[in-house]
Amino acid sequence: MFCYQCEQTAKGVGCDKFGVCGKGPGVAALQDMLTYAVRGLAVVAHAGRAVGVVDPAVNRFTAEALFSTLTNVNFDPERFERVLIPRAVELRENLKAAVAAAGGPSAFAEPSATWTPDPLTALATQAENFDIQRDHSADPDVKSVQHIVLFGLRGVAAYADHAAILGQEDDAVYAFMHKALAAVYDAGLDLNAWVALALETGAINLRTMELLDAANTGTYGHPVPTSVPLGPKAGKAILVSGHDLKDLRDLLEQTRDTGITIYTHGEMLPTHGYPELKKYPHFHGHYGTAWQNQQKEFAAFPGAILMTTNCIQKPTTYMDNIFTTGLVGWPGAAHVRNGDFGPVIEKALAMPGFAADEDKGSVLTGFGHNAVLGVADQVIAGVRSGAIRHFFLVAGCDGAKPGRNYYTEFVEKVPADCVVLTLACGKFRFFDKQLGDIGGIPRLLDIGQCNDAYSAIRIATALAGAFECGVNDLPLSMVLSWYEQKAVAILLTLLHLGVKNIRLGPSLPAFITPAVLDFLVKTYGIRPIATPDEDLKAILG
Repeated sequence: MFCYQCEQTAKGVGCDKFGVCGKGPGVAALQDMLTYAVRGLAVVAHAGRAVGVVDPAVNRFTAEALFSTLTNVNFDPERFERVLIPRAVELRENLKAAVAAAGGPSAFAEPSATWTPDPLTALATQAENFDIQRDHSADPDVKSVQHIVLFGLRGVAAYADHAAILGQEDDAVYAFMHKALAAVYDAGLDLNAWVALALETGAINLRTMELLDAANTGTYGHPVPTSVPLGPKAGKAILVSGHDLKDLRDLLEQTRDTGITIYTHGEMLPTHGYPELKKYPHFHGHYGTAWQNQQKEFAAFPGAILMTTNCIQKPTTYMDNIFTTGLVGWPGAAHVRNGDFGPVIEKALAMPGFAADEDKGSVLTGFGHNAVLGVADQVIAGVRSGAIRHFFLVAGCDGAKPGRNYYTEFVEKVPADCVVLTLACGKFRFFDKQLGDIGGIPRLLDIGQCNDAYSAIRIATALAGAFECGVNDLPLSMVLSWYEQKAVAILLTLLHLGVKNIRLGPSLPAFITPAVLDFLVKTYGIRPIATPDEDLKAILG
């Protein structure tokens, strides 16, 4: 196997024996095979659009399949062998017939558009021949940008899937996915063309995040500042992790009057700010921290656990009480389908639950763009009076790799006349720090999930408009941490918007070659984090 799509990749180069995430070589090969199959599907879909053939089922499957290959989503080989890969081939062949009937090509020269699994050989064995390293340009710099696009598309797919679940779709998103995936086989594209495609990936991700924001806020209301307890209540319990708001809402509905208390974990913390979720009295508080601590935290949780999207790790002593849903999968873990959480509820009722109430303090969340821009006059006045000197967006993914204590120390050392905006699970390095406020505005503002990056962009562009300047001229610095492919998509969006001087850590992506990195440094001022003291001095002087 070879995989280097996440920040924790072995030796900073690539996992070649077993994934640091827990992905074995068999699953890695199947994910590469699925990627190849989806590229073949994209070749046909892209050709189909030229003759007016668009299949909504192909659109949705493309997002679901790419999302399934994102880090820490699906580790179940059966799902790839029996469902996803055969479905990719089936959809491709059906689409071919429709394209030919509409006057499009009746045959395709690209091998990925004609490939079918050998029925006499186990799929896992065949999959060993589909390493993504072999399926790209021989030019290392071109391959680097191709992989930036591929990994960015996996992030886009995650956001598109979440938005589509709540009824928000734009065919332009799917059309770009198909165009970009099919472009891998266009030998006429040079490095400059691939850089342009990477920036276009950032543009389409902006649109996708806009759709997701509209989906979440249109369904559940705009988040409002909310104090979330960190201690449990006595009684039966279910813990919800991942990112999906609809799964949480369905579970809250199905657990009405059962005596079960619902808790969030990881990226689900910001869901406490949504009015349509806050109204459930048994939706109580937050348990635990970020995804990489779940093996210890889940083992101590005395109830059922539901994983709704990416972030799952290998279950240990709690295999009997963890459930997956949607695109998440782990061999041996019970999978619930179609929003029926009866098995989860049954398990929670059979488990002991918490013995007593515990007071462990609370944290604030719910500072989405609507809430922050609602007090924009106070923020602007604070900047103009000098009460607020600078804003720091300290955001991104958390992880287990050494070096992430930088973000804790950085926030602790941010001067008292500065405000810290944060989103995604990177906040768990400092989410419970008591930083106080400036004129009633909290100095630590939790904007939401990684899925809410659009809110940070809305806030930054609104402030730039108020001060009649560009985003790069604001007293705003971005200090980001990355782990998986949604972070890649967000970074491409920031580059598309022309945002410069981003600090990125704890390490730079292994899939970026020195020449590509040099381009990013010279064009956008991207730089690796140094030490908190050095970076604060460089930013504030």
